Amino acid sequence: MIPHFSFCGFNLDLSHTLIVPISQLQMQRVMMSQIRSHTEYSDFIVKTVEKSSLSVLRHHGLTTAGLHAIFCAVVESRLTYASPAWSGFITTTDRQRVDAFLRCSKRCGFCPADLPEFGELLEKCDDQLFSKIMNNPDHTLHQLLSPQSTASQRYHLRHRTHNRQLPAHHGHLADCNFITRLLYKDTY
Repeated sequence: MIPHFSFCGFNLDLSHTLIVPISQLQMQRVMMSQIRSHTEYSDFIVKTVEKSSLSVLRHHGLTTAGLHAIFCAVVESRLTYASPAWSGFITTTDRQRVDAFLRCSKRCGFCPADLPEFGELLEKCDDQLFSKIMNNPDHTLHQLLSPQSTASQRYHLRHRTHNRQLPAHHGHLADCNFITRLLYKDTY
């Protein structure tokens, strides 16, 4: 089959054009990937930072506080970008690799020594978004929450992070979902 397209009245004949499928695309510093894996994303972040000019900036006299500010603004924000959506699906190996990268960055002086581990960063992002969803009934994700528990309406129970019914377990994939993960968090 010969690819043939019509665009704005022009006929395009692509019979002599080689079209090569790609697995990932980077547009304006956002990576879109066919394989939805945090491993590729963390590799992308680590390679970007390794190629970055943090050491060049330090060599040219940027202060330690400036390096820390740039690291937090660029690297930490990229590592936690949209993390509530994907953090339930990453593997322990991915977390360890990013933690190793953060430890190396601390040794090199690129980031503050008190920067939390990767898991703590992800948990902080999850908790912030969940509290916004719980406290704002107009939030887009608020409608995904399960209904309020009847026990929390009738009895004065100990303080919990939420007053919602716990959803039924539907398998590992559903348990990695953001809403399900946070509703079951700290239940014991």
